[in-house]
Amino acid sequence: MVNRNNKGVALVTVLLIVALCTVLASQMTGRLVLQMQRTSNQVFNQQAYWYAMGAEAFAQRVLLTSFKGEADITHLKQQWAQGKTSYPVDFGEISGEISDLQSCFNLNALRVTKKKSNSAATADNQGKSLPRSVFEELIVALNIEGVSEFEAQYMADALHDWLDENSAIVSAGGAEDNDYAAKEFPYLPANNYIASVNELRVVEHFTPAVIKVLKDYVCVIPNDNLHQININTLDSKKPELLQALLGGITRDDAQQVLSAREDKGFADITAFFSLPELKRITLTQEQKDQFVVDSEYFKLKASASFNGSYFSLNSIIKIESNDQAVVIARTIGRE
Repeated sequence: MVNRNNKGVALVTVLLIVALCTVLASQMTGRLVLQMQRTSNQVFNQQAYWYAMGAEAFAQRVLLTSFKGEADITHLKQQWAQGKTSYPVDFGEISGEISDLQSCFNLNALRVTKKKSNSAATADNQGKSLPRSVFEELIVALNIEGVSEFEAQYMADALHDWLDENSAIVSAGGAEDNDYAAKEFPYLPANNYIASVNELRVVEHFTPAVIKVLKDYVCVIPNDNLHQININTLDSKKPELLQALLGGITRDDAQQVLSAREDKGFADITAFFSLPELKRITLTQEQKDQFVVDSEYFKLKASASFNGSYFSLNSIIKIESNDQAVVIARTIGRE
């Protein structure tokens, strides 16, 4: 009887050991498969990344090629302005689109530096800089529901305070350290250049509805308050921006001006100001200086796929005077 019990216990023990070994083997196999899949994903993601970087290098070459014969003019019939383009590659695809950052309003233009503070202060009788006045005019011209001239001024005040170097409130609609620190989730203003249009979400008075409409008309040139719009690349479907830049011109006249461009735009800025619609209004020299016919800042939106892995890249490219295309900013992910 004892021997039989001992045999039964031994059998159960062996079965338990076999079951334990089976579980351990199953766990080890599962972890091995997971680790192999993780390694494969990293390899695929890395390949997608290098595809996107290849798109960036190709965009630089396209920009330089586009301006070889037309160094002093930028227009929408050049090679860089062909819209979104896709290229098939091994086990994936690369897509890219180049846009002109001087065909939109640079939000950083509202940052008045010390060197420009005197001239900006005399831009109008209220002490506003010209870019700030244009920004207010743009918001009003867009006819956003619930946004009047009063709200536009408050938004311009808040953005001015977010960008300026000090902690002094510029006007009634401004906001500085105390205003942001008093929020449920406190933070402090940048008091510096902004890096993305999405940063407006944390600036006082800017609502999601306003930002959604503004996104198509504004952009960000990194660490530069340049305020020059290329009339040749300004979207003909966005006359509101031209209306705001000129001030006093109707939307219909702004649309007419954009429709008057030749396929290759205006050869020089004089041809632009010779249009009948512009001769009817009086422009200051500062207002005229807002317009150019060539650009130096461009943005590449690139995406790449490889074996089911995806990578998105946004690059800001500057065309240097020595015929070099330099990447001055790069962000990963969709905006």
